[in-house]
Amino acid sequence: MASGRFLFPFVYDTLPAVTTYRSTIIPRADHPISRRNLSDNAVRALYRLRDNGFLAFAVGGCVRDLLLGREPKDFDLATNATPTQLKKLFRNCRLVGRRFRLAHLHYREEIIEVATFRSAATGEDEPVDLTAGSGRVNRIVKDDGGMILRDNLFGTPEEDARRRDFTVNALCYNIADFSIIDYVGGLEDLDRGIIRTIGDPAVRFVEDPVRMLRAIRFAALLGFEIEAENWGTLVQLSHHCANAAPPRLYEEMLKLFLSGEGERCYQLLRRSGVFAALFPAVNSWLETETEVFPHVRFGRALELIDARIAAGESFSPSLLLTLLFREYLDEQAATCRKGGVSPQDALDMAVARFVEELAPTVLIPNKVVLGMRGILAGQRRFAVTPGRRPLSFITRPGFEETFRCLQLMAESPEEKTLHLWWERYLAANPPPPPVEGENETASPDAEPPRRKRRNRHRRRRSPATEGSLT
Repeated sequence: MASGRFLFPFVYDTLPAVTTYRSTIIPRADHPISRRNLSDNAVRALYRLRDNGFLAFAVGGCVRDLLLGREPKDFDLATNATPTQLKKLFRNCRLVGRRFRLAHLHYREEIIEVATFRSAATGEDEPVDLTAGSGRVNRIVKDDGGMILRDNLFGTPEEDARRRDFTVNALCYNIADFSIIDYVGGLEDLDRGIIRTIGDPAVRFVEDPVRMLRAIRFAALLGFEIEAENWGTLVQLSHHCANAAPPRLYEEMLKLFLSGEGERCYQLLRRSGVFAALFPAVNSWLETETEVFPHVRFGRALELIDARIAAGESFSPSLLLTLLFREYLDEQAATCRKGGVSPQDALDMAVARFVEELAPTVLIPNKVVLGMRGILAGQRRFAVTPGRRPLSFITRPGFEETFRCLQLMAESPEEKTLHLWWERYLAANPPPPPVEGENETASPDAEPPRRKRRNRHRRRRSPATEGSLT
């Protein structure tokens, strides 16, 4: 048994082609999860649901992580209370979501997400009435390719577990008797270190292509292996990742590369073909050599980021993407300069083309793009020491991340010497703390904004109001 995992008395029925499971209940005496391991707010919400006659489970990643001896990042709850009932029960409740209504319970230090039990996405288009008396009818809707567009169906706890993505994410902690309920064989896969879809992987990956990215992230983060059939299906269907919504793929990309296991995620993405589906131009660039040397900065940057995250540091999306794609953007900018374009214009063109290439698959927000451009422009400014108006440069909004990029990417002796020069200059000329609300994407060579002159001419009063003031 691997360190941090637990063995349980499993009861499973297994068939060669189709796997079915008999529900397994692990009593409190046979598992290590205590209420003390949950956040106080999660326990408070569970008890309020239970005391008002509802089923109340902690579900998903928090149960998985607690069984592995890891600290959960958040706590998700599931219940048979409808969103309307949750809204009445909790004063701090906010309902969110369009495809399926979720309740966010807002506490001072955290948000607890509560979902109503949902039914499995069987693909049947039978109407199901909600129990809140609203008269609304919700159905499962898929497109022609099988991807789920809407699945607003309430269900039972077992149906809710079976509609989740992976077996290790479908475990439930029941506050009523402190037991763990396993409907899908998740405990066995957890003990074996296996990531496996619930049901046919070909169907589940097509229903929601983001599940492929989640499988890779969980495998890298937990040190697990993707089950053999699941891995083969993932490789075969990797091109389907591009069918997911670009803003959602951007969020998943951040989770992958900021997970602390970004380099392993990157290797799995390349091996599976998912990276080529999401970043086709960058993938082609990575597979070609420049001056007989392969492009290795992408992987090295992720190793560096992983080490810094392990040390407690954080990275903004702009800095993360700059570190990952700087070499690619530098080469694209150099190509643009061959036409006589200025260095700054060439950089702007390279960034614009990069964003345009990714837009069909990974949609980067404009604010993040501007941040990347500011950080990259600052690297060119660092090469001039001290240059014009150095004090103005180091007081620009966003300078801290610009300098941090120089520090992290200093690999050659010339880059290290440049970093040391600016480090000494900053020690002798410390910049003032940034003013909150300033523009973080200002160009390092831009002039400070001029203050608007106030009109000194007083407005003349009309005769009707003259003398009316006392």
